[in-house]
Amino acid sequence: MKPDEIDAMVPRWQEAGLSSSLIATLELGKRVSRLNQLFEQAIKADLAELGLTYAEFDVLAALLRAPSCRMRPSELAKSLFLTSGGISNVLQRLSAAGYVEREADEGDARSRWVRLTGEGRRMAEAALETTAGAYHDVSAGVPEEAVRQAADALREILTHLSRRRYR
Repeated sequence: MKPDEIDAMVPRWQEAGLSSSLIATLELGKRVSRLNQLFEQAIKADLAELGLTYAEFDVLAALLRAPSCRMRPSELAKSLFLTSGGISNVLQRLSAAGYVEREADEGDARSRWVRLTGEGRRMAEAALETTAGAYHDVSAGVPEEAVRQAADALREILTHLSRRRYR
């Protein structure tokens, strides 16, 4: 197996007296972070050509997946790990672009729905196609079996970590 940039850090961690299990966890975290950077760089560049930020794409994709292509802002924020202020800013930009519209919730006067417009649906579908291409380009040359094994292993780790509560 060919060494990567993370492997260069391991001797320093060993010299610092870190346990092998902690070193493995650090390697995992660093590699996950690096993979995320590679995917996000490719995706952000492609989304910029469509005039979207990554957060705007995330909201459009979430709405496209939702029943009736609508969600409450609080649901969007929670599902996308955004703050209420962050989701508000993104929704303002998407609304100004004509991709989403807000509508009253007939069952709760204090709440509103956010819904994709027809143009928003078209943009969400175009952005999904674009990001799929970016993922494909970044992972080109990696054996499908290796990707599958890594995805399954990360699912198992994430399942265990998701059960914990952190401060």
